[in-house]
Amino acid sequence: MSMDQYPVQEPLLSSQGVKKRPLFVSSVKWVLEILMWVIFIAWVVFIFLYPTQFGNELFEKFVGATSGTLFGLSGSIFLLLSGPILLIAFLAIAHLIISGEDEFHHKKNSKYPSVRLWTFPVLVDGPFGVVSAAEFIGILLFVVYIIWAVYVYTLRNLSLISQLHLTSKDEGYSVFCFDILICIAYLLGSALLRLIDIPFEHATRYHVWLGHLTMLLFTLHGLFYVIGWGMQGNLRYEIIEWRDVGISNLAGVISLLAGLFMWVTSLPGVRKWNFELFFYTHQLYVVFVLFFAFHVGDFIFSMAAGAIFLFMLDRFLRFCQSRRTVDVVSAKCLPCGTVELVFSKPGNLRYNALSFVFLQIRELSWLQWHPFSVSSSPLDGKYHLSILIKVLGRWTDKLRGVIMKASEVETAKSPDQPFQPHTKITASVEGPYGHEVPYHLMYENLILVAGGIGISPFLAILSDILHRVNEGRPCLPKNVLIVWAVKKSNEIPLLSTVDMESICPYFSDKLNLETCIYVTRETDPLLEEGIVHKATNSSICTASKGCGMSVLVGTGDNIWSGLYIISSTVGFIILLCLLDVFYINRYGVQSWWYKGLLFIVCMFASIFIFGGCVVGLWHLWERKTSARDEYREDGRKAEKVPNNEDMEDKNFFEKNHSSSTVIQYGSRPDFKEIFGSVSKRWGFVDVGVIICGPPTLQSSVAREIRSQNLRRESHDPVFHFHSHSFDL
Repeated sequence: MSMDQYPVQEPLLSSQGVKKRPLFVSSVKWVLEILMWVIFIAWVVFIFLYPTQFGNELFEKFVGATSGTLFGLSGSIFLLLSGPILLIAFLAIAHLIISGEDEFHHKKNSKYPSVRLWTFPVLVDGPFGVVSAAEFIGILLFVVYIIWAVYVYTLRNLSLISQLHLTSKDEGYSVFCFDILICIAYLLGSALLRLIDIPFEHATRYHVWLGHLTMLLFTLHGLFYVIGWGMQGNLRYEIIEWRDVGISNLAGVISLLAGLFMWVTSLPGVRKWNFELFFYTHQLYVVFVLFFAFHVGDFIFSMAAGAIFLFMLDRFLRFCQSRRTVDVVSAKCLPCGTVELVFSKPGNLRYNALSFVFLQIRELSWLQWHPFSVSSSPLDGKYHLSILIKVLGRWTDKLRGVIMKASEVETAKSPDQPFQPHTKITASVEGPYGHEVPYHLMYENLILVAGGIGISPFLAILSDILHRVNEGRPCLPKNVLIVWAVKKSNEIPLLSTVDMESICPYFSDKLNLETCIYVTRETDPLLEEGIVHKATNSSICTASKGCGMSVLVGTGDNIWSGLYIISSTVGFIILLCLLDVFYINRYGVQSWWYKGLLFIVCMFASIFIFGGCVVGLWHLWERKTSARDEYREDGRKAEKVPNNEDMEDKNFFEKNHSSSTVIQYGSRPDFKEIFGSVSKRWGFVDVGVIICGPPTLQSSVAREIRSQNLRRESHDPVFHFHSHSFDL
């Protein structure tokens, strides 16, 4: 049955389903957004102008007007280049708190569908992966700035060398210094991206891009110095020199070596070959930042200190959250080689169907963390969260072995001893991270394209939509097409983990759902004459109510998060003030590297002391709230945890309405045909296309979306590309 056979329905998100915002709230949000953009644009314009003579004059005037204050030159530079980043963070916090008043932030689609810069793929192949038009413009501007800055600095340095005959001890070779600082500011300021409504997976991509650019510039910076020292014959002396006043060369070498180790092990081939090597060497960022501060001193380091400070805030909060041990309420090994884990969580932990978590299993390793998409909707249950893990590498294979062994122990228990303790698997969880706004709910027409275990977040999306439809919550989707490519048919029962009829009885009358499954490595169906894959599995289920996840990170409480950031920042300023008055100025401290160390110590101390107090109060509030919810709601223990035994012996096709499910064997999705068919049936509408799969699948879908949008006619739909990271 195709979607065009359904009657046209009104959007599920009607004016009756959405609470109208007061005019004052909408006005405040609008003002905050304008302020953030004005500050950001002014900051970017100054960075572009800084290499010029005019920019230098502006900089010198500002420093001259402010350097006489308590904090001196470092404070002036910090205020000018790092202050805007922190101010945007404060405004973003206020914006998130106001936005949090609404259950669902609906951005009304235009009456006339049109192409959007953020969702129109321009580049679909190459080192950047799939790049939208907005991202492409950003990349071009960044490249233009780098080339422009290098050109200006090169001309200036050549002029100085020819006029003054500078030696290597001068800054004749420091062409890339300011560019490196700006790249580091963006690189470590990725925590800010989530505050300003950039999805977590996009922030991860930008972090990777900027990491490559930063290390390229840093390597060239160091290489030019080494060549210059070698030409002058004093390479050995210069490379180990550690000056008290001026640039410390040895510190720069150590920082560069740490960065090179991180860079090499983060390359896709190495990361895929040995994820543990990538993860462990990436912790060298501590050495990289610390010795970078030693290398340049406090006043140069202060140029990038704002972004580094936000990064440290994020890391400390994640560290605090990950100290809690979370009980795995249920663990199952499905026959298709997939593991399902269900975690206990507090009722006030908020997330959406496109969220991620970072997971550590104590029984496997105390050091390894791995990212996974959430496979459950926040409406599936108030006190649990689920993820699906495909067994592919050593860590996941060990996880499956632990679950199967625990299951055997559970099975072997004597029925005469029913009160024996249950086997436990303990974990630490960071997150959930994700977009504050569930953009899968903002299109009336959705196409979900998955490859293999990439179906996991779409199970959460499907469950979320069905719950909202059944409960009358705000929800736009009315046409949903799932395109799923799998290697073998034993993966198909994963779809039945979402019991559609149980969630929303007679959902086919309210939601047009169509599923197309492509089994690529089997030419003939194995399910014949009613024989189906049974979801026989090894599983364990604990009897305890479980220790839930912490709400300190991710889409948690924005008020507490804002207090944490603001208090840490204020504390940092107070500590800098006290340090300058009672130590640096009083004792005449002049050593650059030592002042850089003191600068970092103030950053860490402010987070630990001032931010730590807020985190402690936050933790106590969380425990009190959880205890109150547990007391008020006796239904917590009775809440049903997803159990795959429910789908044993059930025919997949009967459960999921085979009339709307098409399975093709021995073929891959033909996206030209799929999108062409959708164009004919859905007409002139906005179509959201969300892809979760390997890079080749994302490129294929993006290429076809670009083609469809470029040659579309007036009555054809506009396709909007959204990628959900398959491998963080």
